[in-house]
Amino acid sequence: MTVCKIERNDAENRVKNLLQKGEIAETRVKTEIGEEKIDIEESARDQIVKHVGAKFRGHDLARLVEAILHAQGYVTKKSPPGPDGGVDILAAAGPLGFDKPRVCVQVKSSSSPVDVKILRELQGVMSKVRAEQGLLVAWGGFTNRCIQEARDAFFSIRLWDQGQLLRVIFQYYERFDDELKAELPLKKIWALVMEAEEEF
Repeated sequence: MTVCKIERNDAENRVKNLLQKGEIAETRVKTEIGEEKIDIEESARDQIVKHVGAKFRGHDLARLVEAILHAQGYVTKKSPPGPDGGVDILAAAGPLGFDKPRVCVQVKSSSSPVDVKILRELQGVMSKVRAEQGLLVAWGGFTNRCIQEARDAFFSIRLWDQGQLLRVIFQYYERFDDELKAELPLKKIWALVMEAEEEF
């Protein structure tokens, strides 16, 4: 239905080469504004976000958060799937989980931002279970009002959005058990950071 000339990425010469030699010669990718650059770190992060979002939906995200808390040295108790009364995970220090800090965790896997109502519910449950600290994990992030109220409760509440959750996953990944690593297969790589060319 549409007639056009494909010019990007040296398409014409690459197709001719494919027809003649049966292979595509490597060419430098160019755009109208110069050489196209691929951010490998951002691309890898996007793949991880997509995988976690698909693999750890609903109650499975709480399972991932529990693995992080285990790696941090906490003894945990995770609520079973279904109504949890505002408590997804209870965590505490010490060999039996009797020591402080005692943490009450609520995990939300929805892609929509969590509002301040959920934060206030967590604070109420913290009082009920006698937890000094609370952790609210939201894959979809938080509303501005929720962030502001959490800032006012800095000494008792922490918020983990998608970015913070990934940071702690990377930090404690080596301490995860093999079963979880099989569900979330990650590999650390090193890459050379090229200095930006000076412009005169």
